[in-house]
Amino acid sequence: MSSRRLITPSERSKLDPFVVSTGDASPRDQRDLMERPFFSLAKAKRTRPILYEAGDVRVEVYAVPEHGMATIWDADVLIWAASQIVEAENLGLKTSRFLRFTPYQLLIAVGRQTGARDYKLLKGALARLQATVIRTSIRHGEHWRRHQFSWINEWEECARHDGRVEGMEFVLPDWFYRGVIDRSLVLSIDPAYFRLTGGIERWLYRVARKHAGRQPKGWLFEIAHLHKKSGSLVRVSDFALQIRLIAARQPFPGYSLHIEREGRRELLRILPAKLSTDPVDGAVEALGTSHGNPIGTPHAAPSGLRTHVLESNLESNFESNCCSGSERRADNADASAGSPSTKHSSRQQSLQLFDHKAGGKR
Repeated sequence: MSSRRLITPSERSKLDPFVVSTGDASPRDQRDLMERPFFSLAKAKRTRPILYEAGDVRVEVYAVPEHGMATIWDADVLIWAASQIVEAENLGLKTSRFLRFTPYQLLIAVGRQTGARDYKLLKGALARLQATVIRTSIRHGEHWRRHQFSWINEWEECARHDGRVEGMEFVLPDWFYRGVIDRSLVLSIDPAYFRLTGGIERWLYRVARKHAGRQPKGWLFEIAHLHKKSGSLVRVSDFALQIRLIAARQPFPGYSLHIEREGRRELLRILPAKLSTDPVDGAVEALGTSHGNPIGTPHAAPSGLRTHVLESNLESNFESNCCSGSERRADNADASAGSPSTKHSSRQQSLQLFDHKAGGKR
């Protein structure tokens, strides 16, 4: 009896391609990815899973030994994709989860070089994004408890005979795509974000942008709680030291960081400074959203995915405010504007995008 191989058609054959041709696009980030531990913050390969739970929110991230977990630098690919999708919809173009682009477009947009090494690092990032598995209860539908996906469903490169890459394609997961076309779930970020070199530094900027926003009194976190939210493998004491060093350097565009103490508790206050980011664009009619039923868009207005931006970010959800240890609301009810800063010697780190071979210890 002859064996027959079952050939599964590519998901791209069922989707209309979104050809990226909009040029420059203001960077946008997806809110859910900005405050929870979805990525490794280390340059070294990480295979230990991330298991995070707060209230009814659960995030699980798993890696395979061959590639390791997708990192905060690999997430630049997703930020770029979100930026292109939002920009295209602002121009009235049809978008989809299937993106077709040139590596040059992506690398330039995130402030990287375009040499052979950079193309190789990009392919490594795509491999990690595809190999990393996420399970989360965030934005689950009424009758669904958990969603499982990878950051990229599939990807492919088009190369010449000499090996030069001319084009790339990848398919984003529906969970991420829905979180981008629902404009209430997207925030603009400063282009200077791509110049931040440290993993914790990059993660903390996204937390600052998500929580402090443009609120005059900013946001206050217990550092031990931040450690839990980050998913970092370093000890709490080492994590706190790195936060102090970051606060001493004040590297964030648009935000200032201040260490405060309340008894034995060490706190970080994030205050908005002069911001160079513009508000996310007004609501637009989402195009190319016929890739699934409307599960997972609880913030959508009755007209579909037309929503309004909540730039003031006045949310006070339990999960964001919960300090580590016994569950209780954090210090953000404290409206005092006290902001003593610590003085520590700065430490400059050097890191290339997607580069996990440059050393660096966790």
